[in-house]
Amino acid sequence: MKKCRFVAVAAILTSLFLYGCGGPKPPLDEIRAALKGVPTYSVILDDMKKEGNFSKSYYHKYRIITDDKTTETGWLEVPDDCYRRNEPFLGMTIWVKKDGKESEAIGPPGYEYVGNPRYGRWNTDSSGHSFWAFYGQYMFISALLGPSPIYRNHYTTYNTSRSQGRPYYGSKNEYGTNGSLTKRQKPNFYSRRMAKVRSKQASFSDRVNQRIGRTRTSTRGRSGSWGK
Repeated sequence: MKKCRFVAVAAILTSLFLYGCGGPKPPLDEIRAALKGVPTYSVILDDMKKEGNFSKSYYHKYRIITDDKTTETGWLEVPDDCYRRNEPFLGMTIWVKKDGKESEAIGPPGYEYVGNPRYGRWNTDSSGHSFWAFYGQYMFISALLGPSPIYRNHYTTYNTSRSQGRPYYGSKNEYGTNGSLTKRQKPNFYSRRMAKVRSKQASFSDRVNQRIGRTRTSTRGRSGSWGK
């Protein structure tokens, strides 16, 4: 039954992503509708980009965790307000459905599965600190979180932030668009961003040089007329 359910989920998502987001709803709304019958899943903002100079277009890529698998989408166009609202959350979970209950729980990817005995268990290290260990079949979730273990006090802080409606960026702010770990995990995003910055700087410099050139030409023309 579990295998059949995953095949159905994959088919729904494939049709959704081939369709794109030409409809009026943002992709996240389409994903929620497509996975209406799935009791537990989470959506990670896997990548994002802007295109265009005067008329801008905005795009997201998502990673969706369902059952024992992840599904990655292609580029999906999103409304500008959706892009701006989620701009700080690159690489983070932005939507969770847990045992049928949906929530906008913004935090490090995979934290939403911590504490659930289906996915792992609490262990104790040599210093007596309690940390979460995912079972082998869920190590792909652990890989999303990077090398640092999830200690129980970190998870407590995450739950406190979640109950207060605040994003949790990790114990050292290592997650999210400005996070140190995200910068190592998402080099393509930062390369695109730096390329845009350099392009804007070059464009500004070109405009300044053109203005200076026109000013000098105009000055020389007036100077010639004074000498007659």
